[in-house]
Amino acid sequence: CPASRQATCGAVCIPVPWLCDGEHQCPDGSDEQCECQCCSLPSVCGAKKVQCPGTHHCIPHWELCDRHQDCEDGWDEEGCPQQPCLPGQWQCRNRVCIMAEWKCNGIDDCGDSSDEDVCAPCPPGMVRCDEGKCILESLMCDDEDDCLDGTDEPSTCGELHVAAGRCLVMEQPCNCLPAYPCKVCSARVDIQSGNLYWLAFPSLSCPRTHVPCRDGTECVAQEYVCDGEKDCADGSDEDGCAQLCSIQGQPAPCQSHEYPCELGACLNASLVCDGQQNCADGSDEGGNCSVPCQRSCTHLCHPSPQGPRCWCDRGYRLAEDGLSCIDIDECTEWSEGACSQTCLNVPGSYSCGCLPGYLLEPDNTVCKLTGPEPMLLVAVQSEVLSYGLRSGREEVLLATDKDRVVFSLDYDPMERKVLWMDLATESIRWQDLDSGRKGTLVKGVRSDCIAVDWLGRNLYWTDGAAGQVLATRLGAAWRGIPEYTVVMDGNLDQPHSLVLQPLAGLLYWSEVGSHPRLMEATMDGSRQHVLLAQGLGWPTALALDLTTSRIFWLDEKLGSIGSAHLDGTSVKVLQLGWVQSPFAAAVCEGHLYWSDSKTWSVQQVDKASGKNRTILLKRHGQPHGLRVCIWGSPEPCTNGCAKSNGGCAQLCLPNP
Repeated sequence: CPASRQATCGAVCIPVPWLCDGEHQCPDGSDEQCECQCCSLPSVCGAKKVQCPGTHHCIPHWELCDRHQDCEDGWDEEGCPQQPCLPGQWQCRNRVCIMAEWKCNGIDDCGDSSDEDVCAPCPPGMVRCDEGKCILESLMCDDEDDCLDGTDEPSTCGELHVAAGRCLVMEQPCNCLPAYPCKVCSARVDIQSGNLYWLAFPSLSCPRTHVPCRDGTECVAQEYVCDGEKDCADGSDEDGCAQLCSIQGQPAPCQSHEYPCELGACLNASLVCDGQQNCADGSDEGGNCSVPCQRSCTHLCHPSPQGPRCWCDRGYRLAEDGLSCIDIDECTEWSEGACSQTCLNVPGSYSCGCLPGYLLEPDNTVCKLTGPEPMLLVAVQSEVLSYGLRSGREEVLLATDKDRVVFSLDYDPMERKVLWMDLATESIRWQDLDSGRKGTLVKGVRSDCIAVDWLGRNLYWTDGAAGQVLATRLGAAWRGIPEYTVVMDGNLDQPHSLVLQPLAGLLYWSEVGSHPRLMEATMDGSRQHVLLAQGLGWPTALALDLTTSRIFWLDEKLGSIGSAHLDGTSVKVLQLGWVQSPFAAAVCEGHLYWSDSKTWSVQQVDKASGKNRTILLKRHGQPHGLRVCIWGSPEPCTNGCAKSNGGCAQLCLPNP
């Protein structure tokens, strides 16, 4: 393996940054045996840097193979692949080539922000890393390297300095919450003098949707408290859950067919006053157990130590009169926890159903796709890979020239074509998966995201620099003259990610400008309205889940995963530390998938809880576009443009 960039991993080579990153890449796990000198990064440099051999000089990973000699002996440039950019192109820090004029256009064309990092001062509330990237001031001295070169975690983080006023001393109280110590957790930079100084704050500040763990080291989502899984390292999110909803001096409430033991456990009502102690504390026996039932209960009357009581069958709750029973609507009260798709409430129970093309699993809750295995299409550098979501089987579907990058992509199920944005040639290209034929749909365009309307037979894309959404016919062929139309223009603030709902004739997009928001419009660009404009940073990746009528987004600035109903209600946000640089996202069945250009990986989580994160792919190159597809033709359906192109001579845009 090239010593400067890769390390030996059995019979293959892996990039140096993958050593000791907490994830196993080598089959024998040798890349994570970090106590061994052979596989751990030199401790003198920390986790985000490498050491020049024979010296104490450390350089960040991104300076390896950057065509600049950073080690005195040039070790950092030895054995590097020679992939110069073409004339008129500019090489990003990650060695991706982009068009030179894309630099400083307000869009992260590189995928690592290097084309925008050096262009302007950081916005208020942010500071610049030595390598050029801007990060939030609150990320300074948080024990994590948010700068690639680690400049946000200098050795002075543990000290308090006086600048522009007095700082609090760590040993003195600073209005911290009970049991939470104070420590230095925020930094400020005097832009004029360049001096860096530190402020003392409570050790942990959680967003309103999260709660702190007892040890003060992390925050977890409110949904994770008392869900049966220990999400805090100290397990404090599951402590005291039996008394979580207790009334002071009373045991926690149980279901209507259960009896509450004094220590918090719930017991079936039929076991109360049966002559045997079923509660650990014996509180289900004795007292007034011998008093006969003479109450006019709607369902059942059972004796209890407190005297005769009315009980309800499972699926009901006792009404305020203490006699009658009311049906529980599990579909409404349990929300997504009841069924994965459709839910029908019936008296005392509920039943789950599935949409066409899905089959209910034996648990009578989860729906799975029928037919062929769903596949994940992923663009990694100059290749498009397919990944089986059942089998985990990987296959290279197509490969372009090595000096080109497959950026955003989509799939046309009607003609089995993959379409993608080619950065090097500023064109949208396609390839037929059956015949292998290739072609160019349109040239002279720049786009962060493309989307196929397989029903109306159009292709849409966003142009963030121009503030436009554009479209062209899928059957168009490049004849030297651009054949496309501007669907929306004028009031768009850096449109970025784009998803379509062809059956409804709707499109959704995110804007990442000064006022980030999620938008909806009909496919002809009319009836635009704001779906969501609060609680967003940089929503860089969108995905639709039509089975639950929700839209998902990943936010690079806030490090979060969010979702909402397609009418903008029922917003749910999970702030997750491992969301770093999401590029594209997709939803299939119960999972959310996304590509991350910073970690060079494709990951998945449970779409409802954000848990069970899994690394599906990790390759020697940045992943960009990502789509879920199902081989085979979709069910026959139509819209206004599907038949005879809607009677239009050129482009037909649906307006439901």
